[in-house]
Parts: sequence; structure tokens; C-alpha cells
Amino acid sequence: MAFPSMLRSLALSCLMTAGSVGLASCALQPAISSSERAAIAEAGGPTLRMVETNGVKLRIAEMGEGPLVLLVHGWPESWYSWRHQIKALADAGYHVVAPDMRGYGGSDKPANIEDYNIRELSADLVGLLDAMGAKTATLVGHDWGAIVSWNSMLLHPDRFTALAAMSVPFGGRPDGSPLESMKRSYGDNFYYILYFQEPGIAEAEFDADPKAILSRLYSVTGAPLEAPKVTDPKAAAGGWIPRLGAPKQLPPWLSDSDLDYFVGEFERAGFRGGINYYRNFHRNWEITPELSGKRIAAPVMFLAGQDDIVIRGARPENLRAQMSRVADDIRGVTVIPESGHWIQQERPEQVNALLLDFLNGLKPAS
Repeated sequence: MAFPSMLRSLALSCLMTAGSVGLASCALQPAISSSERAAIAEAGGPTLRMVETNGVKLRIAEMGEGPLVLLVHGWPESWYSWRHQIKALADAGYHVVAPDMRGYGGSDKPANIEDYNIRELSADLVGLLDAMGAKTATLVGHDWGAIVSWNSMLLHPDRFTALAAMSVPFGGRPDGSPLESMKRSYGDNFYYILYFQEPGIAEAEFDADPKAILSRLYSVTGAPLEAPKVTDPKAAAGGWIPRLGAPKQLPPWLSDSDLDYFVGEFERAGFRGGINYYRNFHRNWEITPELSGKRIAAPVMFLAGQDDIVIRGARPENLRAQMSRVADDIRGVTVIPESGHWIQQERPEQVNALLLDFLNGLKPAS
């Protein structure tokens, strides 16, 4: 029979690749698809494996040895969003771990909305440190990964000793619920975060055509777009896909194979898990009263694209002033011209140089 020989081959492969991770964490994994092999190659050859943390299993991409650096992705993304950073940081002497966050890709996808609250997401990252046998780590977070990372710095200051945040600045816990503020601001008009609040609606739209939503979001800047089909600002006029112009061609930083990999990840995982992060905005505020007035003493750097809609055209000095309300040691605020939201993919060389300058500055003088 072929089955026992296949198991022996998988076991042998596991033994050969376990390395310093140890046999206890080296479980037999399903066969890797051709698209996944191509993604691994594009990212420079990290190892993909499952890790148990905080009651869930997360798939991680892992490479290198040295001080631990966690790369925390946002929505709608994947470990693959860090494909240009993993090898660069590993080659520079860092142990790099880029997880599929809970709800994404190959990681577990808990059923309950409240399972995606900020305490659970932060605990997932702490559990990754424990699984790696590391006392501390530096966080690098983009988009929702930045939100999780900012909060993790406050919730677990003994475990996370530095932060490089991308796209999403932070000024500390607000005095009121951010979701209630959004409702007052937008009223009956469409706003994607408010659209995400009703369970089942947004994920049904996106699950029906993952390529349509992903290609549009990734092409918001840097690609020619067709006119949107829906221009009525009222929420009742429809979902999100028709409000976004379809790209006439992909932006130069995104290849067809890159997009296909992202699409495949959401075809198998669905969008519900990632959207559940947004459904916890109010809960996150309710369950973290102790963070009011709390500050981050650890080193922080921030970078974003000049055309990133999240920063709304803010200049570096304005961003620094905002983040100074919560961070004591800001070591750099960079806004990269002619760049948008997906900054680590759009400008990998510049981002890598900035990250390495920051990380190397954290090392004690020899």
C-alpha cells in the first residue's frame, strides 16, 4: 500500500526540517500545494508550520535565528503579505515569524465573534513567544496587525520590547467607543466598518467573489481603475464591491500569481474571521478600561505611504504628535511618497531598510 510509505516520507521530511524547533512541535502536515510552494519560494524559503497558542492553532511562516521578530498582518491579508521582509530580516540575524492571524489562511477560525477581541488576539501573540521559547520579541504590525500590536505593547509590556507600526497610528485608548463615534459621523451613509457590523452580510458579498474585492482593495492606489457602479453615498444603495472601481490592470507591486495566492487563501478560509476583528471595536473598548492613560515606554517607529487613506494626508509631525500621547520613545516617523496602504509590499526595499535600521538600533552596544 502507498499510504504507509507516504507517512514514512512525511515523517522523514518532518525530522529533516525540525531543526532547533524540536520534534515535539513537528507534527505531520498535509501535502503542500503547488501554489503554496510557489509562495514559499517567492518569500525566500521560510518554513510553514502549525503552532498551538492560546487555545488555537496558527500557521506560521518562520525563518532565521536570533532575536525574535513577529510580523503581524492586517485585513484582508496573510503571512504572504510579508514575503519581501521575511528573508531580508532573517538574513540580517533575526528569528522571523509571520503568522496567519486567527481567522485567516491556514490558521484556526473560531466560530464566535467575541473570540476575536483584542485580549484574545494579543494573547495569541504572547503564545507564539512561548511556543518559540522566547521571553520577549519585537512586533512589526500593519493595518489591523498594527492595532493588535499597539494594544499588545500596552497589555503585555514585559513580553514585547519594541514596535514598528505601519499604516495605523495610535494615540491611546479613546474616551468613548470608536464604533459609536463612527455611527455619529457617518449616519445613513456607507462606511465599510459599519457595513461589517451586521454578521453574515459583508462576508457573503466577499465570499461570493474573493477576487473582486481583493483586486479592488489592493489597487486603490497605483493602478488605473474603472468607474464604480454605485456612487450613491447612502448605505442602503448596496455593498462595497460595486462602490470600488475594478482595476484595469494590477498595480506594479502585485503580480497575477501574488493575487492568485491571496484569492486562494480567502477561498478556503472565507472572510468571516477577518471581518470579526471589526465587530469587536466596541467590545475592545469596553474590556480594556485599564489602558486609559497607560503609556508605552518601549521604542516605537512608524511608517506609512503618503497616499494611505488611513492617515488622511497627515504629515510626519502630526503623526508624531498623535502617537506621543501614548508613546515615550518614538524613534522615527516616515511617510513614503507615491505609496499607498500596502506599504511593505509596495516599497519593500525602503521598508526593509527602515526596519533593519530600527531593529539594529535595539541591539545592545558590543
